[in-house]
Amino acid sequence: MIDQATIDRIMDAAQIYDVVSDFVTLRKRGVNFVGLCPFHDDKTPSFYVSPAKGLCKCFACGKGGNAVHFIMAHEQLSYPDALRYLARKYGIEIKERELTDEEKQVQSERESLFIVNQFARDYFQNILRNHVDGRSIGMAYFHSRGFRDDIIEKFQLGYCLDSHDAFAQEALKRGYRKEYLLKTGLCYETEDHRLRDRFWGRVIFPVHTLSGKVVAFGGRVLASATKGVKVKYVNSPESEIYHKSNELYGIYFAKQAIVKQDRCYLVEGYTDVISMHQSGVENVVASSGTALTSPQIRMIHRFTNNMTVLYDGDAAGIKASLRGIDMLLEEGMNIKVCLLPDGDDPDSFARKHNSEEFRTFIQEHETDFIRFKTNLLLADAGTDPMKRAELIGSIVQSISVIPEAIVRDVYIRECAQLLHVEDRLLVSEVAKRREKEAERRAEQRERERRQAAARETGTAVVAVAGQGQEQEAGGQPIAEVAPPPEGAVEASPVPTEDYVSFIPQEGKEERMFYVYERQILQMVVRYGERVMCNVEDEEGKERPVTVIEYVVHDLQEDDLAFHDPLHRQILSEAYDRLKSQPDFVAEHYFLTHPDPAISQLCGDLAGDRYQLSKYHSKNQKIVTDEERLYELVPTLMVNFKYAIVSEELVHMIHALQDPALATDETRCNELMKRYNELREVQSLMAKRLGDRVVLKY
Repeated sequence: MIDQATIDRIMDAAQIYDVVSDFVTLRKRGVNFVGLCPFHDDKTPSFYVSPAKGLCKCFACGKGGNAVHFIMAHEQLSYPDALRYLARKYGIEIKERELTDEEKQVQSERESLFIVNQFARDYFQNILRNHVDGRSIGMAYFHSRGFRDDIIEKFQLGYCLDSHDAFAQEALKRGYRKEYLLKTGLCYETEDHRLRDRFWGRVIFPVHTLSGKVVAFGGRVLASATKGVKVKYVNSPESEIYHKSNELYGIYFAKQAIVKQDRCYLVEGYTDVISMHQSGVENVVASSGTALTSPQIRMIHRFTNNMTVLYDGDAAGIKASLRGIDMLLEEGMNIKVCLLPDGDDPDSFARKHNSEEFRTFIQEHETDFIRFKTNLLLADAGTDPMKRAELIGSIVQSISVIPEAIVRDVYIRECAQLLHVEDRLLVSEVAKRREKEAERRAEQRERERRQAAARETGTAVVAVAGQGQEQEAGGQPIAEVAPPPEGAVEASPVPTEDYVSFIPQEGKEERMFYVYERQILQMVVRYGERVMCNVEDEEGKERPVTVIEYVVHDLQEDDLAFHDPLHRQILSEAYDRLKSQPDFVAEHYFLTHPDPAISQLCGDLAGDRYQLSKYHSKNQKIVTDEERLYELVPTLMVNFKYAIVSEELVHMIHALQDPALATDETRCNELMKRYNELREVQSLMAKRLGDRVVLKY
């Protein structure tokens, strides 16, 4: 773990111009620099770099942030790895937590396994290029598949000699230990304790991690040897460094193209990926013939929200993969499906077409997954009522995992038309399944919480993260909390995880209240610690009020909060730090925040697109936002509160119309009470705004 002091040293040393100019040609424009954006196909310079603020920003695609964010996005690194990258660049030593002897042993073993895999990759490549059998057998096979030499080199393809122990003997001769050859799965041991090569007589496909390390291998028997062979491919077994469910073939070579195209193509095998790269389509990964797993999906989701699954038309294979696509939907991804022409798989189709023809075909023939699945299963069900019932159940299950309510509603309407059933039937079934899933997850969280409480020693109280309360080990909330000792910092009055809103998270960016919410948060990040006005206390003395204090207490006055959980977290931290740190500067604190999501968002909020023209009159006084905080912040607050209350009331009305609510009198009464409270707040806000009219719902 990198300590905050080291992070601060890295951030102070990392000059945004130096970092970005390693990858982008920059030209001076006023006080800033500008260049072509490296994250999308930029025709005119739209990527701005501000040395004064230490920020960069593309005003076409929106990518940007501080030096760490730029390296994270460009090199596809995690936050700690990006910090290490910059530390190496500026010669800053990172002293991380001292490892225990056991941790050192595990780390040493992992590094040893990677070193052995690296040797194996180099050995197989050398055999392919320089050994007579490698050239005449292995290279001839790759050429017969249409692979160019540069593509063979790029993917580090190789060949293992048709001898049962040639690699094992060479590795032992070079001093590599037998236990690591076995643990990586490169070799196996016979009953008479002889070491044998796992991949003998096969062409080799190395599997790379996201950072480019070789973590495993796939070996394929050659075309002339496949007769009578049941398993054409042999893959490395699971090991300390390789978990098949965590890896995607080709992700190392595809990650930047995925970000740039904002789409990932998913195929099945190694050769599909390689052929598509050769044709110019590089944003492609393979699941290596297995169903998608949650870690693989999360890896893809780091780079894009859009996925197109390419099928070769095999009905059995398509049906087998449906569950994996349901997992993609659950992750909130936008999934499309494209069927290739009969007789073609991505490998053969890519060899016949260039990148533009390939992408054009996909754009013209891809369809969203729910519609595709409905039509596919509908064709199988025919007129059989039992099969149609199963079909409806399967479609409902897929729709129910989609997190966005608007998207679910659209699919429900379309599927109801395709299946010739009433909308309300699908709505009811989807609601039931989502409710059951929510209950299951709540029970799971409760079990995990109790298990964690049971593991605690030396204390009878367990803190509940993000909830601002404590619970006894038995799970019951503590009714009363003793007042804090004198001089202690008061807890933040900003609600975090326990804030309840009827407004859905999806689609919020288009709503007016969210625009105001972002603008208020921008004031907090830029000027949070600045004094914006003075107020009289109970004794009649004036005291200064900062932007953060004003925003927090103004929201608290009407029992409101920011809608976005990340915004609430930022405001809560800002308030806590303001009270506990005399020299707190909001912008610096959040730009160097250890949570990359927070630092990235605050980097966007702190950045300025426009600078004053050098031709601007020196005699003309420009009033800055900082100079008019006393009027700007209150105006934003009133507009935000009115907008969010109005939006909340609309969604509460929809909630009150839910038939299930009629059977829950307590919840119904609570909701009506809250509705009336918000109506009063809305009326008050309307009076303050002056030109608003409160409509009856």
